[in-house]
Amino acid sequence: MKLDILSIGDELLIGQTLNTNAYWISGQLNKIGFEIRQQLTVSDQEEAIITAVDTALKQVQVVLVTGGLGPTNDDLTMPVLNRYFGGKLVHNEEVYRDIEQLLLPRGYEMNENNRKQALVPDVCKPIRNQHGTAPGLWFERGDQVVVAMPGVPYEMKAMVTDMVIPWLKAKYQLPEIVHRMVYTQGIPEAKLAEMLAEWENALPESIKLAYLPSPGRVKLRLSSMGDNRETLQQAIEEQVERLRSLIGTSIYEAEEGAIAEAVGALLRSKQATLSTAESCTGGYIAHLITAVSGSSDYFKGAIVSYANEVKENELGVVLADLERFGAVSRQVVEQMAKGARERLKTDYAVATSGIAGPLGGTPEKPVGTVWMAVATPTGVVSELKVFGKQRKVNIERAAVTVLGMLRNELMKQ
Repeated sequence: MKLDILSIGDELLIGQTLNTNAYWISGQLNKIGFEIRQQLTVSDQEEAIITAVDTALKQVQVVLVTGGLGPTNDDLTMPVLNRYFGGKLVHNEEVYRDIEQLLLPRGYEMNENNRKQALVPDVCKPIRNQHGTAPGLWFERGDQVVVAMPGVPYEMKAMVTDMVIPWLKAKYQLPEIVHRMVYTQGIPEAKLAEMLAEWENALPESIKLAYLPSPGRVKLRLSSMGDNRETLQQAIEEQVERLRSLIGTSIYEAEEGAIAEAVGALLRSKQATLSTAESCTGGYIAHLITAVSGSSDYFKGAIVSYANEVKENELGVVLADLERFGAVSRQVVEQMAKGARERLKTDYAVATSGIAGPLGGTPEKPVGTVWMAVATPTGVVSELKVFGKQRKVNIERAAVTVLGMLRNELMKQ
């Protein structure tokens, strides 16, 4: 069962608005059994909208449209779809009452534009909007469906959840789709693929594998489609267990894939505390840690020691070592980690010092050079990494990598 997502709006095409609607709809509709064929964005022009809908209906059963349902002259979706499906606009009393009940209690009067929004094509089923003035539209042509919804995200999401998904489930017999994410850290994508080649080649045809890399980590998505959800889940879990036997220590558990969540769970289980000393990451590690709900159970604080005098005065880094080895060195980053652990009185501490770029590199220490350290109750471990030349990516990679180092130490203790 295939589905296209059509987003309408010049503001999307010229980059003024980020199209989060298509991303969210894809996730929700795939969960209930639809294969998303494509996401398409077109301008607020009649020809572009008609061409997109007409082309999509030659390929898919369902087209979900967002945008262009407002009360102004540039909102063309309703009149265009009305003409496309051969209807005429008629007053819909239920839609009119919905608009009144939304506006009048807020002290607004019904103007002519609001009244026009109660004109609905007689060839569609209106989708009631409890959060805005524009109704959604459900068109059917044989076994095919076109649904138009407002572009305002919270209005669209309510329609999809409360009405569109139940109506689609009632109309179509949908397959079960199961996705299982396995989160890995510490093995680059190419190396991981090499390690898993034999396992991947032995996967059943019914299970599809995708590698989804991001800075410092790789997600493995196993997907399967069929009639029985329990059977699909069991088959995938069998493959995950085989995967664990190959790279078990590199796999971490987290609901949203955040390694800080996995680290937090380990700290909580050990009733241990954590602090950070950050130079090139500028507090980003602390941000990742505190983005996890309940992190106050184990995280005490951070010292962002960007300048050398802060490293010396707040973390106890020896000035002679700063002058001899430089701020980006094993000697300094290890002292930073020890200093954070001692000054903030925590069981563990992590530290970073590097050249995030794009300026500041030298032949000996090019942009992307980062030293990372983890101080534990039994000592300090450190690693040198040379990442790329993109500042934001280097910061994220350094943060994820040092948290992976911490995770490894926590599993040893």
